[in-house]
Amino acid sequence: MGLVIFLTLLLGIASTQAARNDSSGTKTILVFGDSLSDGLFLSRSEAYPALLIPKLKAAGLSYEVINASQSGGTTEEGIARLPPHLRHRIDIFVLELGINDAFRGTPIDKIRDNLQSLIDTVRAKNPEVRVVIAGMQWPNHSGDDYVEAFGQMYVDLAQKNHAALIPYLLEGVSGHPDLNLPDGLHPNAAGHRILAENVWRVLGPVAREVSGKAGASAGR
Repeated sequence: MGLVIFLTLLLGIASTQAARNDSSGTKTILVFGDSLSDGLFLSRSEAYPALLIPKLKAAGLSYEVINASQSGGTTEEGIARLPPHLRHRIDIFVLELGINDAFRGTPIDKIRDNLQSLIDTVRAKNPEVRVVIAGMQWPNHSGDDYVEAFGQMYVDLAQKNHAALIPYLLEGVSGHPDLNLPDGLHPNAAGHRILAENVWRVLGPVAREVSGKAGASAGR
């Protein structure tokens, strides 16, 4: 009987510790993208999601940043690989997908529906999640109907979902040889530092708001 009591107390301590960890105040940002977020041919520490961590810390915000991106990823493939990342709470969902679909000529309506499905799936598990959408544009901005509709798609999705929008993830990087890999499409380490700034301008206020809401709730 003494052993049973001891084990019961031990389990109680473990449960209490787990509860303390859950309520530690650390929030989670899930970055879900393709090679632009994965950091193709770079180390993960050089890709922009990792570069957000010191910015969050400098702002006094307690966040874990999970980079769940995959080079070559499409929106349809993203739907298939998202569920394992929903086992834990997500406070901010940064969605960066779609350009690989466009390269394949996927209809805009299909890309939009897939992106909406990703948002809906995350919100079904995390009703209070804040969504940040990384807008993209077709390289060189050729200006036909497909290209125009592709860029507008991100604006429309952000408005529909009351999401924060990064107008163009590659702003200041696209078209600059010194900021891209030899393929001219993927940012190098210097380019990713600019991407981090582009993302932070939008993500920073959202992260502060989410952190502030959490603090207000805890204080009630």
